[in-house]
Amino acid sequence: MPFYDLKCSCGEEFNIMASMSDRENKRIKCPRCGSTELEAVFTNVNIVQQKKSGAAECPNYHQCGGCCH
Repeated sequence: MPFYDLKCSCGEEFNIMASMSDRENKRIKCPRCGSTELEAVFTNVNIVQQKKSGAAECPNYHQCGGCCH
């Protein structure tokens, strides 16, 4: 099940794990006021990559983030 970052009209922002059908059918309730009128809040996504062992270190890693390999 995916996690959703949601915001209620009462101002409460929260993160919840729920099924897509729960979200589509408005079965998720605000923990503060109980409303089901929620909007998605889009946040940054961080992706962490594990460095392969034995890989040569990029001399410009601080500039390219290692994407030039």
